[in-house]
Amino acid sequence: MARNVKKSRGDAGYTLFNIIYQDGAQSSNRKVLHADVDDVNDEAAVRAYFEAQHRKIAEMSGNPRGPIKNMVRVAK
Repeated sequence: MARNVKKSRGDAGYTLFNIIYQDGAQSSNRKVLHADVDDVNDEAAVRAYFEAQHRKIAEMSGNPRGPIKNMVRVAK
């Protein structure tokens, strides 16, 4: 009987953020791949990354997301 062994991808190179929107809604554990953002420690770059995702999702769904109020980095 053969086993299905999952191969480890190692460290995917991402950082998690909790995002709080101005309307009080929250998105937890949003991933940012290090390859997608030059400097994960730069809040403006990470905010721009998430806002670009929101625009793309809004175009596809027709439901825009409110502005980001705060972003909190999640400790691993």
